[in-house]
Formats: sequence, structure tokens, C-alpha cells
Amino acid sequence: MIPRYSRPEMVSIWTPETRFQIWFEIEAHALDAMAELGIVPKDAAAKVWEAQRTSPPFDIARIDAIEAETKHDVIAFLTHVSERTGPEARFLHQGMTSSDVLDTCLAVQLARASDVLIADIDALLAVLKRRAFEHKLTPTIGRSHGIHAEPVTFGLKLAEAYAEFSRNRARLVAARGDVATCAISGAVGTFANIDPRVEAYVANKMGLTVEPVSTQVIPRDRHAMFFATLGVIASSIERLAVEIRHLQRTEVLEAEEYFSPGQKGSSAMPHKRNPVLTENLTGLARMVRGYVTPALENVALWHERDISHSSVERYIGPDATITLDFALARLTGVVDKLLIYPERMMKNMNRMGGLIHSQRVLLALTQAGASREDAYRLVQRNAMKVWESDGALSLEELLKADPEVTRYLSADEIADKFDLGYHLKHVDTIFDRVFAA
Repeated sequence: MIPRYSRPEMVSIWTPETRFQIWFEIEAHALDAMAELGIVPKDAAAKVWEAQRTSPPFDIARIDAIEAETKHDVIAFLTHVSERTGPEARFLHQGMTSSDVLDTCLAVQLARASDVLIADIDALLAVLKRRAFEHKLTPTIGRSHGIHAEPVTFGLKLAEAYAEFSRNRARLVAARGDVATCAISGAVGTFANIDPRVEAYVANKMGLTVEPVSTQVIPRDRHAMFFATLGVIASSIERLAVEIRHLQRTEVLEAEEYFSPGQKGSSAMPHKRNPVLTENLTGLARMVRGYVTPALENVALWHERDISHSSVERYIGPDATITLDFALARLTGVVDKLLIYPERMMKNMNRMGGLIHSQRVLLALTQAGASREDAYRLVQRNAMKVWESDGALSLEELLKADPEVTRYLSADEIADKFDLGYHLKHVDTIFDRVFAA
């Protein structure tokens, strides 16, 4: 992943140094288990651990040089460990196959990445909740098809996002559990040359669960679900980002990204304040979703194992998690500093002559005895006059002047249907549903 969209904590999970350290721990814990079972000398594991503790960090260049000759990454790593350790290294990898190391390592990395992402979502949820309560009763217009519909509050918009990311958190926790499995089962997964108790021991030490049946690889449906979950989270990020982008349009300008001192919006036009962060989030979401299809295609491997999935996962493991980590942090910052303009919201809501209250009049007419068809016709007839006047006319006044309408409703009854507070009476109920837990 490019540094521009990377954060250090997540990047560190995917470095060669981290990967080789995890490989070593898998091999050394397996050796510990085999020593306890009497399969290898009891002091072999202790000497391997001690050699690692007293040696300098892994020599990445040396491992790469060995791999250039052997054309095999795990063999290159084991050769390097042998060079650092001495004769006890011959007991490493007893009965194991490369996938035992690679797949278990990937499970550890994805679990660690999940923990970072879960913390990211928690930070975003905290900001969404704070700002939702800040604007719990800030009236704004709800839009369907981009057109004024009926009043909502800006707090409800943020509460909706909070509920969505709460679901995403639960999905990610489940996906983490699904992908965090250990396979130390040997060639084709039969445990022919390694005791299943070794697998259980390593799984416990590495914070994983045992893969029930691993053939020679951990089944990739687990990984497909994991990356699909990241794709869903990315889509939720884009959904909120697109909402902010629309609200920042000059014609709307109900909210906008924070514009810092010294910031420039355009190289040509000094007046510009563009929604660059949320536009960036839309692009990053596309990238994360782009990793989902390759993960799905990795599920269908040949027989007990092939490596068509391997090159794919070398890309999508780091890139998807690093990108999503950055995107979640960026969205948290956007929401935290979002500039919100209640007066502009009210101005926009009122600019179309009260059309947003049309449904209340429709329902009142039906309750007063008009058929639904007639009620709809009477309200729409007057509403279209307001629409065509671009809000210069008042729906309330037109209705009061329409004898077919006043046949059913008095002027006071009509006026009552233009009360903004009516639309906000259940905001507390919705907030209790979202935040009570």
C-alpha cells in the first residue's frame, strides 16, 4: 500500500520483520509441543528460543538471497534460522508443510488487523454518537431521490450512521472469529506426520482456534467472508461520505468538511472549498470493494491445495486492511470536525413554500371525509402551483383559498398541518432504539 494512505500500526502487521517473527513463533511453539510429547529432545526447543533471543533481527536480505536460489520462501526462512541457531534447528518443521506456517501466520495477521479495525470503528462510533446528540433536534429536510420530502433532524442522519457502523462492528467481530484459525496438520491435512496436539498447542499460543479440517490449507471461504465484510464496511464509509459531499454543494451547503487555516481548494480558483476528504473516501471504498472478488475467487482451489490464492492474498491482505484502517480514521476526523449550518438547513427547508407538509394535509382531508383520490388531487393541484413558482407561492395560503379544500378543513385546521414540531415527535424513540444499549 502506498504511504499516502497508510498508518504505522496497521502497516507494521504486514512488514517482513513481523511476518518472519510470526513464522518463527509458529515453528518454535510447535517444537515446544513436540518436546512435551517426547517427539524431539526436550532441550531442543529451549535452545531454539534462546538462539533467537540472543541473535540480531532477521536478516531480510539474507532470506531473500536464499529464496532467490531455492525459489521457496519457507525453506529460505528455515535455512536462515538454521544458520542462526545451530544443530537444534533440524528439529524445526517436523511433520509440517509450508501451508501450516503460511496459513496460520495469515490468520494471526488478519486477527491483529481486525483488532485495529475494531478499535477504528469504536472511535468512529464515539464521534458519531457525540455529534448525533449535539444535533438531535436540529431540523433539516429529508430527501428522497434528491428531492425535498419531509423534515428530519441532522441528529437522525448521524444516528442512522451510528446504527450502521454498529452492525459493521458486529460483522467484523464475527469475521475475525471466523478467520482466526490455526492449521498444523501436515501434507494434505491428515496429521500423518504430526500429532494433532501440536496444532492445538500452537493455536492456543497464537490466540487462534483449531481449524476442524484443513486439507493442506485453511478453507478460503473464511477469508472470502472476511474480505467481503471489509467491503461492506467500505460501502458504509462511502455512504456517509456521499451524504456529506451532497450537503456541501454550494446550492445546499448545510454541512461541509472543516477547512483549515492555510488550506487551498483550487490551484486556479481561490474561492473554492471542496469536499476533498469525502471524495477521497469514495475512492478508497472502491479499492477495498475491489479486493472482495479476488477473495471470493480464491475459495475454489484444486483438490487439497494449490497456490493460486497465494499471490492474491499477498496483495489483498495488506492493501485491504491498510486502506480500510486509513479510511475509517479519515472518516472519524471528518465527522469530528464537520461544520454544520442549522440556519442554512432551515432556510433550505422553507424555500419551497411549505410543500414538505403536503402529506399531513392529504391525510387530514381523508380523515375529514374526502376520498384518497380526491384528497391527493386537491393537494397536488395546489402543490404544483407552488413548485412551478419555485416556492414564491405558499401551499398553506393556496389551500386556504381553495373552496374544495375548505369544504373539508377550516383555515385553522389547515394551518395546524404546517407545524414543524409534528415531524420530530418521535426522535427520542428512535434515539432510544439506537443508543439505549
